[in-house]
Amino acid sequence: MDRRHFIRKAGLAAAGAFAAPYLLPGGRLFASSGLRKVNHVVFLLFAGGVRNLESVQFNDGNLMPNMLSGGGTISPDILPAIDFLPPGPLSQPLQNYGTLFRQFRYKEGPTGHYNGHTVAVTGQYVSTDLNIREAPCNPTVFEYYRKHNSPQQTALNSWWVANTLGPYPALNYSSDPGYGPAYGANFISPNFLISQDGFDTLGDPSSFSTAEAAAIRNIRKFANGVFNKSYTDSGQGIVNTESEAQQLQQFISDLYGKAQSGQYINPWGVGTSMNSDMYNVMFAEEIIQQFKPELLVVNMQDVDIGHFDFSQYANNLRKADWAAAHLWSIIQSTPGMANDTVLVIAPEHGRNFSPNTSVDAYGRLALDHTAPTDGTSGDQMAREIFCLIVGPPTVVKQGFVVNSVEGESTEIVPVIANMLGFDNNIPGSAGLKSYNQCDLAQAFY
Repeated sequence: MDRRHFIRKAGLAAAGAFAAPYLLPGGRLFASSGLRKVNHVVFLLFAGGVRNLESVQFNDGNLMPNMLSGGGTISPDILPAIDFLPPGPLSQPLQNYGTLFRQFRYKEGPTGHYNGHTVAVTGQYVSTDLNIREAPCNPTVFEYYRKHNSPQQTALNSWWVANTLGPYPALNYSSDPGYGPAYGANFISPNFLISQDGFDTLGDPSSFSTAEAAAIRNIRKFANGVFNKSYTDSGQGIVNTESEAQQLQQFISDLYGKAQSGQYINPWGVGTSMNSDMYNVMFAEEIIQQFKPELLVVNMQDVDIGHFDFSQYANNLRKADWAAAHLWSIIQSTPGMANDTVLVIAPEHGRNFSPNTSVDAYGRLALDHTAPTDGTSGDQMAREIFCLIVGPPTVVKQGFVVNSVEGESTEIVPVIANMLGFDNNIPGSAGLKSYNQCDLAQAFY
């Protein structure tokens, strides 16, 4: 079946099916009674394994000029591999709109993607490799927000947008008996659900792969079993209010309509340089403009090509940088979120200093991310990352740089909780750092 035919036949039913497994009970929509610093937080996981040498340290030139200040050019040997991108969407680097921690750390546990993402959204380290088929044991930031924010918020205000499927849908809620699906976030992986090839191919007559079609059928089958549950149904897992379901059906249907009409062929004017990370951020921007969520977490994974192609790793790192700036420009041009949003950007972990044996077309050796779990020996560069926090000048220190080794991955969740005013409502037994224990707190007034 070609893609146009599939989209045309799927219609609203497919739209509801894609969204429904992760649509949750509604709450009240008016403002929280907590002591908030802002009303919106966006957390961009600059994921896939980013080494500081190619980011904040400019080892191969300034591959991230839209996020970071500083000179330097791209290393001449990889320059032919770098796709053209137009000038960035901001008048100055993102760094100037906030505080940069150059030597942030992912201090403990395996340096795997699912582990790193889990630490980022739960605020707690895990000491072993996780089962990628299971939700995390510790509550996620989505659950903390939806349970402890007062008044309790609808899931339309809480979103998790992932570049790929795999284990990542499991991160929208935990297996903790005090939390779980009733407090999770809406989840969407647009690149997978509509086209694994990226939206530059949408609307052409290509067929879905057998695996892609089977995955969609399974999602629809599961969704159809829960979609019509009412808010009062108990013990049934994820449920939806009728009004939320209708809003989300219409939203997904509108996205399909835009795809059919060709609006996603080159939405940012970057031509064939648009990759799946950029499209994932573009979909997050659609959510921002439609729902103005209070809590939005988005990831990017394309730099994971660094395992076997260093030059494309650098190329995708540069695109992720461009996408981050575009995200901030959309936030600042969206009424209701402009000047009322904190954006946190951090990788889930780094990459090794020592290369592996894979050589790309430009003679560069590739990089894995295999720091030992004990955190005391071996290639520790896989634990070295950065964190950039931007926001309103009355909330976030502007143009401030922390050059010393300060801050770690477990601090992002308590900082988000503090920004949205519910950190003091989280039980002390949760195991989170308090906001006052976080080195990241120095970024704020």
